[in-house]
Amino acid sequence: METIYGIKKLIRPLHYPVATIGMFDGVHQGHQKIIECVRHHAMKENGVSVIITFDRHPKNLLENRPPSFITSLEHRLSLFERLGVNISVVLNFNQELAQMGAGDFIRQVLVSWLGVKCVILGFNCHFGKNREGNITLVRTLSDTYGYTVYECPPVIYRGQVISSTAIRKAILGGNLEKAVGMLGRPVSILGTVVKRVGRGTMLGYPTANLNLHHEVRPPRGVYGTKVRLAGRDYLALTNIGLRPTFEKEPLSSEDETLEIEVHILNFHGNLYGYDLEVQFLFKIRDEIPFKSADDLKSQIEKDKEALSMKYR
Repeated sequence: METIYGIKKLIRPLHYPVATIGMFDGVHQGHQKIIECVRHHAMKENGVSVIITFDRHPKNLLENRPPSFITSLEHRLSLFERLGVNISVVLNFNQELAQMGAGDFIRQVLVSWLGVKCVILGFNCHFGKNREGNITLVRTLSDTYGYTVYECPPVIYRGQVISSTAIRKAILGGNLEKAVGMLGRPVSILGTVVKRVGRGTMLGYPTANLNLHHEVRPPRGVYGTKVRLAGRDYLALTNIGLRPTFEKEPLSSEDETLEIEVHILNFHGNLYGYDLEVQFLFKIRDEIPFKSADDLKSQIEKDKEALSMKYR
């Protein structure tokens, strides 16, 4: 997949670009349906599938909300690539873009720059200043600019329209089954491996400590998880919590209050600086304090056994 950051001169003219617009936070089943439709119409004409997305959620700027994602930009781009998207365009959502009218966005970005031939939008897609852009406006301008338009209906899970808001709530509340049903894939986090004190290594259970870049995570506890490294899947124990058995080291920000520690079974190697995707399989237990390091090590062995028994 090719990723283009910002509106800059295209290296080559694109043959029959089919495009969609959105944050696609979570890349859930509703988003996947849109992407499938984009790819279908592109392949029919031997064209290219294009996703136009943003480096941050518009609400972070317009409503001054702190960032909170199901999937960070890097995570979304990885998922787009797995779904077979040809080109992802990442726009910097700043004040200038926030003030661009929807009609101007269609003319300047979709038509003049991209040369779009087909536009696919989700049923509730809005864009442009004051969210004035929608499927109706895109259809109204289609004859003027010579592109076709298709709308994707909502996808329903157990009587509820699938949405990023509902999935975010399910993950934070620990309802992994509902989140998985709406995502159409395991709940996962993508974080950069950062250096901590190295307590796990001293205990004999080295851990990768993750900086999640504002991705939401399930509640505190120990989880059976899976990670993929160098084309191979590894089982892992992932602890989300405050490490109550030991005195807590000072952290750099409030966002790091809950630490994410991943102990990868049967793996030995230096992962510092790597981006690691962790898929949640099931919750093993709550996070609890132990009287000693030996008690903690004994429990970790039990946790490993529980994971290995369920996923041999």
